[in-house]
Amino acid sequence: MRVSVELVPRSEDALFDDVAVVQKVLPQVGLLNIPDLIRFDLRSDDAAAQVNRRSGMDVIPHIRAIDIAPDAPLPGADRPELKSVLVVAGDPLPAGSDRVSYPNTSAEIIARYRKEAPHLEVYAVFDPYRRAPWLELEDIARKKDAGACGFFTQPLFDLHMLQLSMDWLRDDTVFWGVSPVLGERSRRYWERVNHVVFPKDYDDTLEGNVHLARQMLTLVREKNDNAYLMPLKVDLASYLGGLGDIITG
Repeated sequence: MRVSVELVPRSEDALFDDVAVVQKVLPQVGLLNIPDLIRFDLRSDDAAAQVNRRSGMDVIPHIRAIDIAPDAPLPGADRPELKSVLVVAGDPLPAGSDRVSYPNTSAEIIARYRKEAPHLEVYAVFDPYRRAPWLELEDIARKKDAGACGFFTQPLFDLHMLQLSMDWLRDDTVFWGVSPVLGERSRRYWERVNHVVFPKDYDDTLEGNVHLARQMLTLVREKNDNAYLMPLKVDLASYLGGLGDIITG
């Protein structure tokens, strides 16, 4: 089982503080993901290259498809520090933003990477909640046809949903998303924005989230798959510290 940890690039200093925590608490993890969040100044490919140079860890930047102009260079394509990218659709720009977006699909940008930067592995996204499963699986097929080598999933919060999704993607390389959701407010956010349906007995305490993560990671290990930890809005050391022995196996 290979495990990646997502770290948000709020600032360069904050990012390297988080890298240090991961290296201390989970020294067996050698892979990081860095999302590209437009409310922060540090772009994901810049952050990924810096982290690789200073830590030696493999780092996968998230590339927003809607940000890439038709004739613009592909982010990260010329960075020797990078081995992989993760192409995401990208959330719509907020009202009043001075940024420009483009009507690219993830599959179109994946195809550009495979043509223009064939030295990079290109991953795509699987989201079991945002729409009808058959529509998501049709999109998965388009991304694979475009050249995606595997998938990072949005977080799953139910062992049954994880097992079902594993069956759908059983022939693919997948990093299964695991993320804590602490408290009623965060839970409502995931329900409203990401259309997540939580189990009725979902435990939104830190202890409950660690327990579920351990169950999910155990199943991922049994299936010889990979995991993708997204420790959002939680004390990084406290959450990751409860998972080390499962990851080590």
